[in-house]
Amino acid sequence: MFKSITLGQYYQTDSLLHRLDPRTKVVMTLGYIISLFLIRSFTGYVVAGALLAVAVALSHVPFRFIWRGMRGILVLLLITVIFNLFLTPGTPVVKFWKLQITIEGIVFASKMAIRLIFLIICSTLMTLTTTPNQLTDALESLGRPLTKIHVPVHEIAMMMSIALRFIPILAEETDKIQKAQMARGADFESGSLVARVKALVPLLVPLFISAFRRANDLAMAMEARCYRGGEGRTKMKPLVYAGRDYSAYLLFAGYFVLVIGMRTLRMLV
Repeated sequence: MFKSITLGQYYQTDSLLHRLDPRTKVVMTLGYIISLFLIRSFTGYVVAGALLAVAVALSHVPFRFIWRGMRGILVLLLITVIFNLFLTPGTPVVKFWKLQITIEGIVFASKMAIRLIFLIICSTLMTLTTTPNQLTDALESLGRPLTKIHVPVHEIAMMMSIALRFIPILAEETDKIQKAQMARGADFESGSLVARVKALVPLLVPLFISAFRRANDLAMAMEARCYRGGEGRTKMKPLVYAGRDYSAYLLFAGYFVLVIGMRTLRMLV
């Protein structure tokens, strides 16, 4: 279960997406997420899906590896679909007791599921093709104007990148602790809901202890290397835009204009 988490991992390979400037990938990911909330028709989702498919192909990351990360949100996806199916008013299709499934509910639940799946895949793709150091540099560079109003951009970017980096580490640690507890006779899958919650205590306690220990080790390592962030800090690999970045921006701008045009046309019609 925990090995299926791919968010925060980096997939080492040579591809066009890996060679893009991390700022380009962050901006395009945020823009893509915004576009998903602007789309109102299935045609728009087809266009968004086509762009995402091109990005996956250019990344050289196996799709089964990306899809593996979807297992962690299946419960959230199922809950979202069920709530939208039964709580959206409209023309009833199936009705039993006080609950009913409407045509509008089916359409809205389908759109919500597609939106959530695309959002997770594009976010996972960014972390798979961007190292934590590159992500930190990109977030710091993009947020530099906020330093004018005394926002600690570097510290915030560092915390976000470390948090992403710790996701797969803690997932692997959780898997090891769970197997160790099961070898000692712990049962996490049977019994009532209350019993299952109580069974998680032997799992969560050592996990929190391990997380705090890792955080302390990381802080000591940074202090031992005289790490100081913020103003005046130089970089070994400065971020420089290349021609491929401008081409990617141009392609994405065309996609975004198309999405806005489709939304405007739909509102006018």
